[in-house]
Amino acid sequence: MAYYYDEPSHTFSEYLLVPGYSSAECIPSNVSLKTPLVKFKKGEEPALSLNIPLVSAVMQAVSDDRMAVALAKEGGVSFIYGSQSIESQAAMVRRVKNYKAGFVTSDSNLSANDTLADVLALKEKTGHSTMAVTEDGTPNGKLIGIVTGRDYRISRMSRDEKVVDFMTPFDRLITAPKDVTLKEANDIIWDHKLNALPIVDENQRLLYFVFRKDYESKKNNPNELLDEKKRYIVGAGINTRDYAERVPALVEAGVDILCIDSSEGYSEWQRMTLAWIREHYGDRVKVGAGNVVDGEGFRFLAEAGADFVKIGIGGGSICITRETKGIGRGQATATIDVAKERDKYFEETGIYVPICSDGGIVYDYHMTLALAMGSDFIMLGRYFSRFDESPTNKVMVNGQYMKEYWGEGSARARNWQRYDLGGDKKLSFVEGVDSYVPYAGSLKDNVALSLSKMKHTMCNCGALTIKELQKKAKITLVSATSIVEGGAHDVLLKDSTPNQNQ
Repeated sequence: MAYYYDEPSHTFSEYLLVPGYSSAECIPSNVSLKTPLVKFKKGEEPALSLNIPLVSAVMQAVSDDRMAVALAKEGGVSFIYGSQSIESQAAMVRRVKNYKAGFVTSDSNLSANDTLADVLALKEKTGHSTMAVTEDGTPNGKLIGIVTGRDYRISRMSRDEKVVDFMTPFDRLITAPKDVTLKEANDIIWDHKLNALPIVDENQRLLYFVFRKDYESKKNNPNELLDEKKRYIVGAGINTRDYAERVPALVEAGVDILCIDSSEGYSEWQRMTLAWIREHYGDRVKVGAGNVVDGEGFRFLAEAGADFVKIGIGGGSICITRETKGIGRGQATATIDVAKERDKYFEETGIYVPICSDGGIVYDYHMTLALAMGSDFIMLGRYFSRFDESPTNKVMVNGQYMKEYWGEGSARARNWQRYDLGGDKKLSFVEGVDSYVPYAGSLKDNVALSLSKMKHTMCNCGALTIKELQKKAKITLVSATSIVEGGAHDVLLKDSTPNQNQ
């Protein structure tokens, strides 16, 4: 007969942390959030670690090259979505690895025949006021001018006016050659009182911008995650179908870590994918696998060679796998179960395989709970989709700014590659929805707030590291009534200030 679990599965909202003794040194500034990203042997250091325990999900609506740079600056990693052509994904990875600290590839580009209306639309989309005008309208085309807010006045100009008629032309620009150092570029910026300095090659093709604001903010990114060549760390999603073509292209582009993106990871297809990567690259290429929801699934992937294992089925805010297929498990229960097996596997083999909780995060405190329950880091989709740096459009809905957000299992994503049952190159039915999420502003500000809450909570538990939190945490299951008691209740709130949770 079927196997029945003894207890119902639970979500993070059904648990709370109980405070522990806090010593005088338990202050947020002393907390370290560094955590392993890939497996390592007992007594050794992992080849890759995170400075903060957050990674962005393998999703079209979340993780592109812009998100990857922004998150790496804060100490985390983005897994650039794989539901695109191999060439396009590799190009995104390459842009992240070619991004120099302070040297920025232009993401706001125009051609001479664009209009003021196009300028305003682009500013609304990217939030940037400095726009490159190139012959072909691409980030690396021949630079013919720049448009900034100083070049136009909305109240005095027609929206049909051509960019070429009001841009600052190339012959009036101060530029720098491709071999300029960051120090030299910043000296030029200060000497000429510039806000932006274009870097061009010998053929006048635009390579980068150096911005005054980036120089001023560099000291504000002490946790940035860099490789040995001082380039940003970046990940990428792969599937179990075209890995023989996709993996080599991503490796050639410089990807640091891969993640198999699949609706369910306890499968022969994942084992075959991992085996192929190990056969062709050995341990040089790091790759995570998943998703699973129990210890049995974890051990299968760990023994198959996964560098980390992802936990969660049906817990994402846009995922409808549970109601469509009846497959899944409460995220808290799944995390606890897998963490126990991870620790057991470590005791038996001396190999520590990090686990990543993917899904089920509604409030900031859920992140700390996921870590306390055994997760080494957390993968987030909706959380990051709300920020300026996500690749989706910002739109007005009922008087409020929102960001578009859709799942990889939705009809919009058309990501049939993540489903391994059957050979049809189409979605038989959807397991995700197309939606909006409230726009939340910049990644940096929001992540700083979330991590501040995390550090304060860890101090309440008497822990200064994630490993210490996992050893010292006291976790209690709460009743439905207790959940209500935990929020504002039996009062009339004076204002409608948005909840600072997600």
